[in-house]
Amino acid sequence: MEGFTKLNLDTPNTPSQPMPQKRKFRLHLSPRNSTILAAIIVVVVLFGVFGIFLPVKKAYTQAKLTQTDAQAALYGLKTENIQIASDELAKTQSDLTQTQKDLQGMVYLKFIPPFNFYYSDAEHLLQAGVYGLNAGQIFVEAVKPYADVLGLKGGHSFSGGTAQQRIELAVTTMSKVTPKIDEIEQQLTLARAEIDKVDPNHYPSLFGGDKVRTQLTQLRTVTDQGATFVSQAKPLIKVLPSLLGEPTQKKYLILFQNDKELRPTGGFITAYAIFSLTHGAIHVDTSSDIYSLDATVPSKPVAPRPILLYLPKVPQLNLRDTNLSPDFVVSMNTFNKLYKTAGGYTPVDGIIAIDTSVLVDSMKILGDITVDGSTFTTQTDPRCNCPQVIYQLEAITDQPVEFQRSNRKGIIGDLMYAIMQKAFSSSPKLYWGPLFQGMIGDIAQKHILFDVYNTDAQSGLASLNATGQILPFDGDYLHINDTNFGGAKANLFLTEGVAQNYAVQGDGTIQKTVTISYKNPYAPSDCNLEHGNLCLNAVQRDWLRIYVPQGSKIISSQGSEVKMTSYNEIGKTVFEGFLTVRPLGTATFTITYTLPFKVASGSPLPLMIQKQPGTYNNQYTISVGGSQVQSFPLLSDQTLKLNVH
Repeated sequence: MEGFTKLNLDTPNTPSQPMPQKRKFRLHLSPRNSTILAAIIVVVVLFGVFGIFLPVKKAYTQAKLTQTDAQAALYGLKTENIQIASDELAKTQSDLTQTQKDLQGMVYLKFIPPFNFYYSDAEHLLQAGVYGLNAGQIFVEAVKPYADVLGLKGGHSFSGGTAQQRIELAVTTMSKVTPKIDEIEQQLTLARAEIDKVDPNHYPSLFGGDKVRTQLTQLRTVTDQGATFVSQAKPLIKVLPSLLGEPTQKKYLILFQNDKELRPTGGFITAYAIFSLTHGAIHVDTSSDIYSLDATVPSKPVAPRPILLYLPKVPQLNLRDTNLSPDFVVSMNTFNKLYKTAGGYTPVDGIIAIDTSVLVDSMKILGDITVDGSTFTTQTDPRCNCPQVIYQLEAITDQPVEFQRSNRKGIIGDLMYAIMQKAFSSSPKLYWGPLFQGMIGDIAQKHILFDVYNTDAQSGLASLNATGQILPFDGDYLHINDTNFGGAKANLFLTEGVAQNYAVQGDGTIQKTVTISYKNPYAPSDCNLEHGNLCLNAVQRDWLRIYVPQGSKIISSQGSEVKMTSYNEIGKTVFEGFLTVRPLGTATFTITYTLPFKVASGSPLPLMIQKQPGTYNNQYTISVGGSQVQSFPLLSDQTLKLNVH
């Protein structure tokens, strides 16, 4: 073949030629040079052992001891024992000082490549540890006097008097320790600056370098988040005494959102209460049915388009239906405009919304509660396969009766007050720690939402993601918002799953398909009012909105019972439709759309998924090209990075 030379591998018919002899390489050293070489080898070995290996081993052993003490301090915080945390932080600081001394004994490595890189990284990490420990000690010393009030172990202050008196004393002295947040912020900022000087890419894949790189990257992320969080939360912490009524009384409007009748901000507004706080002492001024407050609004505007379309026989906008925006603050602005015209209007310093999860979680800690002759428990009620307190509240507030019963939903405010009374009259060490942790968990899962009128406080609450706002985001974004316009409590029985699939086209365009699956496996309730039964499970009339990056375009959709519409709102593009889910039935909605941007090959795609308040454990899956890459229950807002190529 042209361009190809055939090699003859047959044995030739010619006399064999002797094979050339390989020359052996030999190193010839004079006795003097041999002695010098041996001396060099001995010096290198001795330096490696005594100059590098043994000092590094000693420093490593000391560093492991420091890590053990730090973990013990963290354990003290996790177990709510402030004294253990304080003692272990002191030990950690002592061990860290010794680790730094051991490292300084190897300062010569700073001038020997490639050890200089690792020596420098160790210096920065240890110094970051010093700053981090300083922040931890400042925090513990600031909190220690309030350990008893917070339900922490190891505290001895505020131990006299009633629980309420202890809270008042804590609040009145809190302003003395809130400035400590400035010192904590300073130390965390210094720690972040040190860690940012460490380059994870210094560490090769060999000899466990991948693990080191991952740990360093995680450390940088956690430190950045911690420093940013403290900086953003600082305004809230500084005004906390004022929010708790020190020195001037504060009033808050508490709205109860029934998440079993899901609405955009978490549930149907069914009851309200006005709480006063004076030096931390809580008093309930008013507790009533939202319908009673609605009746005092003299002139109501025409109901907005969604209510006219999907909520039968409701021609006007009521207070109870004002939470139509998925952004809690936007919804409360609408609520406030109408609330200020009501005859029952009381000026307040902010609005706090809670749902049934807050009641149930509190009662799981405090036990059974009795209000107006009715006992509420968290035991499962077979009539709804839900906590008995949920069924009992629904029976009291919604079940038809032969006689007139006013302010039925006011029982919810009475129950909230009874829960607080039991908490305050009990041992702080027994209940307050778990209650505080439960409240933090409920805030994270958006079962408690805040719209307070102190700008600094609201900014700090926003940093905790406690304001229920639709957030701006640079990347892909998804928020699914369901509104139950059916009137019954179908969300008590409904489950929801969301599947997302990314497909990247040849030109780099990202096409995304979202499939939402609804299922109601329970039999319908007898909703005939004449029969006098409790109507819980009925048809879910779902006003569906999907919030995506602004500029996204619909390709196709299936499952909506009305024509899909698209518009911009709150910095997002919204895809709107409507569907129904019947008891013992299912429904599926699918939409395919293009994102308004492209992602370069090899670059990750940032994704934020924001949870709708009032939802529980909706299962989310993410696929790329049809292959699943993530699966999780959406308990709180999630930010991810995806490889979609």
